[in-house]
Amino acid sequence: MMKLDETDLKILRILQADCKKTAKEISETLNLTISPIYERIRRLEKLNVIKKYVAILDKKRINIPVTAICMVTLRYHDEGFIDKFEAQIKELKDVQKCYHMAGKVDFFLQINLQSIEDYHDFIRLKLSKIDNIGILESYFVLKDIIDKTEYYL
Repeated sequence: MMKLDETDLKILRILQADCKKTAKEISETLNLTISPIYERIRRLEKLNVIKKYVAILDKKRINIPVTAICMVTLRYHDEGFIDKFEAQIKELKDVQKCYHMAGKVDFFLQINLQSIEDYHDFIRLKLSKIDNIGILESYFVLKDIIDKTEYYL
């Protein structure tokens, strides 16, 4: 595992909170010169500690207010079936998150859509086309309590 020093962690905390902060702004916050901050950020990017920079959108303002959680259990669990499911699920643009799980459920999917009817269509026209799904359970988010993008460092 890569060793990050306290300055690296401070930079990462700042960028997680606002990735538009410039090296100059970060250097002023940390009372350091710009050049080492810039070099550290580039190093963190090269090492894939910083994978990418994104804009976090308000799902209600872009008209996808419904968050569905879909728990999928496969019928067969050998490597080929799991690999095929993962490849097929990656093709579904509606799926925002997919986790391969340990326990009773094999996969946890998060899907954001405009309506319950859209979720019904997603299940009927897209997800049901994937082979090997044994059990499918759907849950709907009533309220976002915590919706963080930052990791606690």
